[in-house]
Amino acid sequence: MPRVVSVYFPYLATDRIRRHGEGAVPVDHPLVVISRSGAKRWVSAADTAARKLGLKVGMAASKAQAMVANLHMVDADHVADAAAIERLALWALRQYSPVVAVDGTDGIVMDTEGADHLQGGEQLLISGIVNGLRGRGLTARAAVADTWGAAHALARLTSAETTVVPRGDVSKAVTGLPIHCLRLPPGTIQDLRVLGVETVGELSALPRAPLTLRFGPEVGRRLDQLFGRVAEPIEPLRTPELVEVARNFQEPIGAAETIAKYIRRLVAQLSAKLEERGLGVRRSDLIILRVDNTRQSLRAGLAKPVRDPARLAKLLCDRIEKIDPGFGIERMVLVAIIAEPLEEKQVASALVEEEVVDVTPLVDILGNRGQRLYRVTPVASDVPERSVRRIGPTAVETGADWAAKWPRPSRLLAYPEEIETMAVLPDQPPVVVTWRGKRRRIVRADGPERIFGEWWLRPREMQAVRDYFVVEDEQGERLWVFRAGDGVDTGTGSHKWFLHGIFG
Repeated sequence: MPRVVSVYFPYLATDRIRRHGEGAVPVDHPLVVISRSGAKRWVSAADTAARKLGLKVGMAASKAQAMVANLHMVDADHVADAAAIERLALWALRQYSPVVAVDGTDGIVMDTEGADHLQGGEQLLISGIVNGLRGRGLTARAAVADTWGAAHALARLTSAETTVVPRGDVSKAVTGLPIHCLRLPPGTIQDLRVLGVETVGELSALPRAPLTLRFGPEVGRRLDQLFGRVAEPIEPLRTPELVEVARNFQEPIGAAETIAKYIRRLVAQLSAKLEERGLGVRRSDLIILRVDNTRQSLRAGLAKPVRDPARLAKLLCDRIEKIDPGFGIERMVLVAIIAEPLEEKQVASALVEEEVVDVTPLVDILGNRGQRLYRVTPVASDVPERSVRRIGPTAVETGADWAAKWPRPSRLLAYPEEIETMAVLPDQPPVVVTWRGKRRRIVRADGPERIFGEWWLRPREMQAVRDYFVVEDEQGERLWVFRAGDGVDTGTGSHKWFLHGIFG
């Protein structure tokens, strides 16, 4: 069963205007967007500050202006709003899911079946989407459910930023929602309310035949789509710059060997198209359309632009077991979602014995299995836990190096762990260390190495001091320990001892 994410932008027009600086809107002024129809002017969008002051969408512009003295009014630009929604859909297509579409004028919808595990699960997926959009200056709410209709309704009618409906719980989640969540024409909604129908549960309890006779089949169709009784496929967004190849089958296919054969053919065609444009693929999506009008998708990401058919085909064919052909596959589409210029580089020469080892194929294989890959690079900092950071596995070398002359442990703990010690202050190393319940007698030690706090970054570290020692116990295990403080003045630290790393 597919899982659908709906992302709703309640303040799209006002967020867009503030983000791009349109209309020179003062930061401290409430903002509304005004639409026109002949001589009539009304509020079509209002930001959070304006709504807190009592302004509502649909209110006459003159009334809104009279209610708020410092109100800033900007004319609506529906073309710019539509372009903004399409850009957001393309962003989601590249980042989160192979199947993304525009959902009305104020949202996007995506099928995340098989893609959510790459983000750590559905809750982390939609939280990441909402937080990522907030960083771009956009307010968003997101919901995950079994159906497009349910996700659409919950994203718009609940105040929570994120909502996850467990599989099979759509009926429980939507029964109490108002009927305008069904995406029916306003006239139909009004007529249903005249009959006394206010909620989805009340509407679904009515006999279907009289409803269809009076309102046509649309009411029943929307109810069936909401509850998942009728499929509502998402037609993926496509733009001219996306490189795409497809294959239709006169007879549906289902065998793994046959699917692999046609994947290789599609990859070869895609590589040829990319070569014509001088591009390499960084992220590709395989969309599989079954005879029962349902879709499946596989996404393959690469560490750098690639045009090698064998390499890309392997990444996709390795995941064929995830494809459920059902009653048969009638169409397969392969799209280069992210393509970048590809420059040919020489990796070996008869004149030079050294050969550049390319580890990106291994990185691609592990990454497409859901593994989070990174490597560690030095950072210019004397404080050990701040002297490293994670970068991508194929990122360019930063050129930085550790400047410390003293040895550093091969394993640095995520956080220093407090230990019990016996030591003579202020300069002597500990003679006994108790860590995680195990008592160790120290037979050798070297130090101290004094490290000062970074007072220019954190004023509270102005007096902070650490004295580090390399100590070795009776079993030959070498530990990296430090005392917080100089051993004399308690203003420099608590004088407690900590273990920070292990050698070997």
